Amino acid sequence: MFSGPPGTGKTMVAGLIANQLGRDLYQVDLSKISSKWIGETEKQLAKLFDAAEDGHAILLFDEADSLFGQRSSEMKSATDRYANLEVNYLLPRIESFHGIAILTTNLDGSIDKAFKRRLAAHVVFQLPEEPERAHLWQRAIAAEGAPLATDIDPRVLARQFPRMSGANIRNAALAAAFVAAAEQRQTIDQA
Repeated sequence: MFSGPPGTGKTMVAGLIANQLGRDLYQVDLSKISSKWIGETEKQLAKLFDAAEDGHAILLFDEADSLFGQRSSEMKSATDRYANLEVNYLLPRIESFHGIAILTTNLDGSIDKAFKRRLAAHVVFQLPEEPERAHLWQRAIAAEGAPLATDIDPRVLARQFPRMSGANIRNAALAAAFVAAAEQRQTIDQA
């Protein structure tokens, strides 16, 4: 399981692992698996696990808290009961899976404790520290062919924006390029 704030690279690392191992990465689309009909979600999950095993693919459950969430002991509605059934199906199924499954979540506390006990590893992704942010800023603004002003200082940007993730930095650098173009500037500058 990879957990941590949004934009810290959890999904990207899953892709890198698959690439390094020379395997396909099946990113699970919950909208195509979940069904309002009793037993259909479990059937779709069984097909998914079987296909991943047959193809030696890595399964990626992005935003896993939506499927592997805490079971409820209080059954307030039929929805609670069916959500529990899905989790109850997944517990032994993921344990018997003879492949690699990666779960990502921004909400570590929402994952059912029984799943956490069955996981081989739990990697917590943190927001980057200032030197890492400066490096990310440097890489993001050094895009090939982007006209840059001489006043851009990645260290200042890293200090100025301490809560930015790698994805935030990439998006900010791209937005700066669009703003500069919209304002018909010749270069992208610190401002």
